[in-house]
Amino acid sequence: MRKQKLFDVVLQKMETGDPKSVRAVIGFDGFVDEVVYPVDKRYDADRFDRIKYLADYGKKICDSAGLSMNVEMLPVQEKLGGNGPIFANSLAKHGFDVTYIGALGKESVHPVFYEFGQNAHLISISDPGHTDAIEFLDGKIISCKLEPLKEVNWKNFQEKVGAEVFAELLDRADFIGFENWTLVVNTTEVWKGIIQYVLPILKHTERKKLFIDLADPEKRTKEDILEAIRCLEEFEKSFEVILGLNEKESYEIAALYGYEKESFESVLDVARLLKEKIQISTIVVHPVKTACAAGADGAYQVEGPYCQEPRLTTGAGDNFNAGFVLGQMLGCTLEESLLVGVANSGFYVRNARSANYEELQKFIMDWNKNVLD
Repeated sequence: MRKQKLFDVVLQKMETGDPKSVRAVIGFDGFVDEVVYPVDKRYDADRFDRIKYLADYGKKICDSAGLSMNVEMLPVQEKLGGNGPIFANSLAKHGFDVTYIGALGKESVHPVFYEFGQNAHLISISDPGHTDAIEFLDGKIISCKLEPLKEVNWKNFQEKVGAEVFAELLDRADFIGFENWTLVVNTTEVWKGIIQYVLPILKHTERKKLFIDLADPEKRTKEDILEAIRCLEEFEKSFEVILGLNEKESYEIAALYGYEKESFESVLDVARLLKEKIQISTIVVHPVKTACAAGADGAYQVEGPYCQEPRLTTGAGDNFNAGFVLGQMLGCTLEESLLVGVANSGFYVRNARSANYEELQKFIMDWNKNVLD
């Protein structure tokens, strides 16, 4: 009965809500994603078996130690990539009025962002990075070329946007998103510039929601990550900060405070701990099959519409984040927003694209009726 009520309330809020009234400012990364399947057996020009699971791929690599190996990567799709563009594109498809600032093309916007640009206002700082997204049924390997993203720094941000213009954009915005701290290596510098030069000149003082995705911080040092977290706590003075993490990332952040994975009975416990340790409004964690959040009103977990054989997983977390934010901006509670998030991600992995608002409503109705797969 409780689950049914949750569906009913979410659908009612989506029916009466107006995502087109939400103005958003989001940045700062940008990638060209080439989605590929690793081939296991090739029978002829058209027939092949893909390597379906990460463990099988790992075994092939380990078995080749001391020798050599060749792996055919079959191109499946070239699409817009990066946490920020995928996240912002999903919100734009739901009707948000999006301004996106990031690495979209130095001389001109790269063609993979053209469709996105039909639904959003784009401001580019540098060329995009490039990603080979190696897809498996139980996960993915993201192989990135990051060199152009070094140009996303405070100096270039000032030249392309400027503190005064960015302050005006934030003043007009209802929602703000800062994505992919890890791969945009100068993000902390940009954040500090915003804290020092932009926040003091904001005219509107209401605490808007700011969603931040660190994006797999494992490769960064403990000192770098803790410095980024201090920036989040500084942002909290002006915004309601929401930190989004996947399961792996949540354990990595918990380890910074001396807690190993074995310390927790569930991911919900990790979210509760991080809410205590990091002085911001909300912690959101999205494992593959569930999602949870901890905020001032408590901690909640929602089961998702799990898909056994997804068509595309690269970007699933960003679509979850977008769905969660959509719920928040429609006035949903944390628990209700989690349901919108897992539904938005559930549509994406089944259809290899982001849902629009009407499609998401129908998806949630079908999920409620158990007629998805």
